[in-house]
Amino acid sequence: MLIIDVRSGETIDKALKRYKRKSINTRIIREVRTRREFTKPSVKRRNETLKAIYKETKFRDVE
Repeated sequence: MLIIDVRSGETIDKALKRYKRKSINTRIIREVRTRREFTKPSVKRRNETLKAIYKETKFRDVE
């Protein structure tokens, strides 16, 4: 759980902005999305290899 202390004289908008930045940095949103549904380890491996192949072909064409 993220805790943001609201400083004296600070607006709610600035506090919300700090909260959003802190949540992005801790990758909480990404963790929630991955835990929403279970993916088999074999599917994860296949996706990683497909992503690596895609990156390799993309960067090979650029150079």
